[in-house]
Amino acid sequence: MMARVERSGKACTVNPLKMSQPIGGALAFMGLRGTMPLLHGSQGCTSFGLVLFVRHFREAIPLQTTAMSEVATVLGGFDNVEQAVLNIAKRTRPELIGICSTGVTEIKGDDLDGFVRQIRARHPELASIAIVPCSTPDFAGAFQDGWARAVEAMVEHLVDAVEPGVTPIRDPARVNVLPGCHMTPGDIDELRDLFEAFGLVPTFLPDLSGSLDGHIPQDFTPTTLGGTSVGDVRAMGMAAHTIAIGEQMRPAAEALMRRTGVPYRLFERLTGLAPCDVLMGYLSRISGRPVPLRYRRQRGQLIDAMLDGHFHIGGRRIAVAAEPDLLYALTTFLHEMGGEIVSAVSSTASPLHAEVPAAKVVIGDLEDMEDEAREGHAQILVTHSHGRQAAERLGLPHFRIGLPLFDTLGAGHLVSVGYKGTRDLIFAIGNMLMHARHEAGADDWRDAWADDSTSTHTTIREAAE
Repeated sequence: MMARVERSGKACTVNPLKMSQPIGGALAFMGLRGTMPLLHGSQGCTSFGLVLFVRHFREAIPLQTTAMSEVATVLGGFDNVEQAVLNIAKRTRPELIGICSTGVTEIKGDDLDGFVRQIRARHPELASIAIVPCSTPDFAGAFQDGWARAVEAMVEHLVDAVEPGVTPIRDPARVNVLPGCHMTPGDIDELRDLFEAFGLVPTFLPDLSGSLDGHIPQDFTPTTLGGTSVGDVRAMGMAAHTIAIGEQMRPAAEALMRRTGVPYRLFERLTGLAPCDVLMGYLSRISGRPVPLRYRRQRGQLIDAMLDGHFHIGGRRIAVAAEPDLLYALTTFLHEMGGEIVSAVSSTASPLHAEVPAAKVVIGDLEDMEDEAREGHAQILVTHSHGRQAAERLGLPHFRIGLPLFDTLGAGHLVSVGYKGTRDLIFAIGNMLMHARHEAGADDWRDAWADDSTSTHTTIREAAE
């Protein structure tokens, strides 16, 4: 059954779920080495994103602004963009400057691509610095859309195109990986280990695991600490395969295939037994190697965890609010564990919404999730840290996942992909439910299960049949 997609009809957002496109684009640029993201807009736009990232990653965040005033906005922002680029080039000496537009400059109609061409013509001394403009209006779309647009812009402006009729020499061991914004630095590290175990050499675009994984550098740098280099991005056409993770990365994968001819395979999610099996089979095929023994063992551990976790997650009524790709991954996985999705709220449109295992998907805010959770008698809320007030009002356990997680340590190291990541996710959610029952004052496990024994036993019996 396909989920029905609805848009919240409220006149205003009460408890926001979504974040804007510009900060999604800025975070994508932070996955490249020696980069300075630049928001073309007012100082307030950049300050908001800066505070959000600092609270989530608890790291120094490189982010600059063109500081548009009211007068500059009316007259046009070329001078501000030019001055900002020159200042960044002089003071930080970056490899790349990624420019994201904002709502105020998009409404004015500033042409970022034209601005960059003029700057190039007027300042040949900037030839060694890559400059990537990206249209990310914050009055449309959400965080995921901004990330996707920025990665597509990187492909269009940085990757060396293969000339028509030319057959490039490709390295069969090299694989391009395009992770969605729902992938944490920890997720990327987990996938890198997996690809390398098959003898493959992955190039991640972007790679937050090198820049926002919380390591302390030897020397201070005003730009990003690590990530994929511009040179590695330019050479992505030499890879034999591209793997895109999340529906949001389809446009970037298609753009890369158009420029280089490298075929791509899109994985809608990598959380859960079935999608991990598909990934393992794909990697085994393209590498010509069998699945390593450690991952066969991890698969067995996941199956055992699913059996253990089913008794605590199965039959539970769950409310989930997240960006589209994360929403799909979480709801599908929880449904496979026997959970009932009573509320599914997303931030922006996506083809995957129809595939969410729920009666409907609401494109709305956290108040919509709270109302539906109350109506559906939810037993756990799953969303980022801004859902804490709703959880408190409803008296429900709140499993934090996504971005921002400003009241959780180690947010960048959370892993929910692969056999091991899925296993640990089961344990984390199952333990939260177990602890919530204990804290509610049940005398023993018999009292704790009494209220919901019918639904749980029915779920187990149906699974057995």
